[in-house]
Amino acid sequence: MSTTTLLVRQDQLATTRLLTTEDTALAEGQVRVRVESFALTANNITYAALGGMLSYWQFFPSNEPGWGIVPVWGFGTVVQSLHPAVAVGERLYGYWPMASQAVLSPQRVNAAGFSDGAAHRAGLHAVYNHYLRTGTDGLYRADNEDVQALLRPLFITSWLIDDFLEDQQFFGAKRMLLSSASSKTAYGTAFQLAQREGIEVIGLTSPGNVAFCESLGCYSRVVTYDALDTIDGATPSVYIDFAGSVGLRQRIHAHCTGLAYSCSVGASHVQDLGGAGQLPGPRPVMFFAPAQVKKRHADWGAQGLNERLVAAWNQFSTAVSAGPQPWLVVQHHAGPQATQTLFATVLAGSGDPRAGHIATMRPN
Repeated sequence: MSTTTLLVRQDQLATTRLLTTEDTALAEGQVRVRVESFALTANNITYAALGGMLSYWQFFPSNEPGWGIVPVWGFGTVVQSLHPAVAVGERLYGYWPMASQAVLSPQRVNAAGFSDGAAHRAGLHAVYNHYLRTGTDGLYRADNEDVQALLRPLFITSWLIDDFLEDQQFFGAKRMLLSSASSKTAYGTAFQLAQREGIEVIGLTSPGNVAFCESLGCYSRVVTYDALDTIDGATPSVYIDFAGSVGLRQRIHAHCTGLAYSCSVGASHVQDLGGAGQLPGPRPVMFFAPAQVKKRHADWGAQGLNERLVAAWNQFSTAVSAGPQPWLVVQHHAGPQATQTLFATVLAGSGDPRAGHIATMRPN
């Protein structure tokens, strides 16, 4: 058997190539998983753009200098097992390489799932190293795997951003400014913020995405990037930056003299990605979701955190799929070449904001 992987140049994300290698024998305690399907969104572009800074390239080393494997969220099936507590045929949700197969070294195995004990992942955050058994996963539903792959990791980040801001009393601000408002992590955050009393949620987007953002119903108003001057800059505000655009960040910091906090989340505008530089107002702070998970584990315990997440997820996943104009329309892409083309499309930031892309490296 062989495994096909999509490799990405770490210093030039638009440069990709496909690599097929013959499978090696498993070591005792390892399992081989067929990666059935995974989501490809702006979130994965963020993983690639910040891969060096936040160690995302280390999860699945390519062993080829300068080339990386972008991590993706989705589902897999165990096809070979040399671990006594993990059976062939088990279906798993978790963090995969953009490849047709993955080899894991399960440890701390329990009814809920296990962690990958591979040596190269030992120092990486546990949130990304954990694999869930779908049979015992409280968020899992067999009839909406695509929605889970697309939105679950993004919504958890959205939920944690909202929770973090509420925990900080919104830094004294009543107005939230969200860039890349049509992106899934942004509108998940807006969905949560819209439920907070007295909070105005302004979505910032390009002209072509205004109608989509307005149709969601979770933004108090939607403003195009070239109309920032229509926003009262003196009002105490929080900027939640999903775009990662250095030019936009500079304009917002200059215009919003009442800016109380600047939260950097994503890099959907990867072609305009840059550092903070010399900015007026608060220094941008990178939001790292696992840190908020760790805090809430301590505050509420694992069960308390999970119960809150399940309730919020059920509400959100229903909202995105309901009505005559669902927020999300799933599109499937099968095969290595189709996945390679899709990566270029998502990297370019083009396409319908309602589209949710599910890919598999396995051919039809």
